[in-house]
Amino acid sequence: MIRRTTEFLREGKYAAEVPIELIEDEGDWSPYLSLEDARKLDAVRLALRAGDLATAAKYGTVFELTPVSA
Repeated sequence: MIRRTTEFLREGKYAAEVPIELIEDEGDWSPYLSLEDARKLDAVRLALRAGDLATAAKYGTVFELTPVSA
């Protein structure tokens, strides 16, 4: 069975919500990501780390985090 969910990633002052699919089965490792979704999360994480918001935005919604208090 496949369940759609959203993964929240944070790198520095940026964050992204990335839609992924979790694969659920009777195995001990359930639920788990497909290889494609794992690579997508890695690509977004690296793009946020490099400040490449255009690339990160191809995979999900990107946010700039602003501190409210110091």
